[in-house]
Amino acid sequence: MTMLDRDETHAPTGLPQPVGPGGPLPLRVAAPLAVAAGLALLVAFPPYGVWPLAPVGVALLAAAAHRRRLRAGAGLGFLTGVAFFAPLLAWTNLHTGYLPWVLLSLLQAGYLALLGAATAWASPLADRNRWAWPAVTGLLWVGQEALRDRTPFGGFPWGRLAFSQDESPLLRLAALGGAPLVTFAVALVGGLLVTAAWRGWVTLRPTNPTGTDTTTGPATTAPPADPAGGATATAPARRWTPVLAPAVVAVALTAGALLVPVATAGSGADVTVAIVQGNVPRLGLDFNAQRQAVLNNHVDATIELAARVTAGQQKRPDLVVWPENSSDIDPLRNPTAGARISQAADAIGAPILVGAVLLGPDAGQVRNAGILWRPGTGADLDQLYTKRHPVPFAEYVPLRDVARMVSKQVDLIRTDFVPGSTPGVVRAGPAVLGDVICFEVAYDEVVRDTVTGGAQLLVVQTNNATFNVAEARQQLSMVRLRAVEHGRPALMASTVGVSGFVAPDGRVSDATGFNTREVVVRQMRLDDGRTLATRLGWWPEVALAALAAAALVGAAVLRRRQRVMPG
Repeated sequence: MTMLDRDETHAPTGLPQPVGPGGPLPLRVAAPLAVAAGLALLVAFPPYGVWPLAPVGVALLAAAAHRRRLRAGAGLGFLTGVAFFAPLLAWTNLHTGYLPWVLLSLLQAGYLALLGAATAWASPLADRNRWAWPAVTGLLWVGQEALRDRTPFGGFPWGRLAFSQDESPLLRLAALGGAPLVTFAVALVGGLLVTAAWRGWVTLRPTNPTGTDTTTGPATTAPPADPAGGATATAPARRWTPVLAPAVVAVALTAGALLVPVATAGSGADVTVAIVQGNVPRLGLDFNAQRQAVLNNHVDATIELAARVTAGQQKRPDLVVWPENSSDIDPLRNPTAGARISQAADAIGAPILVGAVLLGPDAGQVRNAGILWRPGTGADLDQLYTKRHPVPFAEYVPLRDVARMVSKQVDLIRTDFVPGSTPGVVRAGPAVLGDVICFEVAYDEVVRDTVTGGAQLLVVQTNNATFNVAEARQQLSMVRLRAVEHGRPALMASTVGVSGFVAPDGRVSDATGFNTREVVVRQMRLDDGRTLATRLGWWPEVALAALAAAALVGAAVLRRRQRVMPG
């Protein structure tokens, strides 16, 4: 017998029920709804990008878990999580086999299992007041993401609701409260939709002449009758008001986000920036064995750009950005690699932000870094950023002996990357850069620390050679949110794509193709102002997560009162 089989068919005695039928949805309905919730969430994200389906997915899970026992709610949440995360993270199995993908997907689905259990637990709040249901739904999603973004081993924020809204009006809310506020708004809209749909089911479900629901028991909202035995003239309108009101509020909230002001361009100086996407000979993990070829690709593409500048075909850039892993040969210790980068910098006559793998600082250690390479003088060791958040089981292996018992593939990572300790604020001369590397763009505080440190332009250096275009587009959606969140121009530079420029309002320009060699140049206007989200930092998430905890406590109080009620 599964956790879903051990479910009740009706709500516990004493449960107030003004917003729906007498018990949870039948399991034969709830289980498919939970799977559909995960698939709706999936299609909301790139590469599909049907963002309105994100609140629909939230609504479907909320309906499936409502009024269930905790274990059943957790089981339904887990179904949603598997249907969502397994295909969303399919790019993780392209070159490492199925085991890492399966384990990561199941781990992430476990957090939605917790959300399903929390949704079931908080059902008395929704039943007490129908307008509490949307708010509680939004708060629980923020709480779940706050936990998932930090645990275990620093968390894995991929798949946050906020990252599905890169084309949505709700993206603008990032300027007020960052990704947590956008997630709250998406889930709030989903809560409004489930409130409307649940109430609509109550309104439309068949009843017999005595006012009894023919499917679930006593009707909770039978229309009043006039003395002659017929429904009053105003009854139909009153019956549909609880359905229409939440739906109208959901639409108004989404459309109303367009009124949130966001910057369309920076307010500072103009700089011309070039992104060099050098490409790799072959996609896959063996790109590392091709490291000389990858470095040569980026050097040669930069020298070709310099030739176009000399010929008057292209304006000389003030800054050139190479992606993560553009030099997996340590240019500080390998004279040949350093000479090649200097050749490119001298040819273009502008500093190059190089994504490099550096040895040290101690023996047996390596760093994933962005280092500024200036024409004429070479590496500027004062302007070096070391990735602060290495990826567990990809750049380092926590609990290696234990992990080896699960899969010997962990030994493919022979040397652990060590984290940096300071934000990625790189002063490149014409601009102060906020450098974050690859998955770091998903972490709120890593990006914000660069902005509060003085960054005028956000730069995301990434290497997608071991993944695919779906992963690259999902990452670009995060860059778009960060640009709006902090009111900064931004760019993403990838070894293989997708690279591109992002305006402070989230618009993308000059996006490159995938698995291609391309160079794109654009003039960008810097900015050093601060949005409300930048000023508030993590406080919106703290407040929303605290309210989520308070909602769970409030539900516990209601449940306790119900247990001591007579009858």
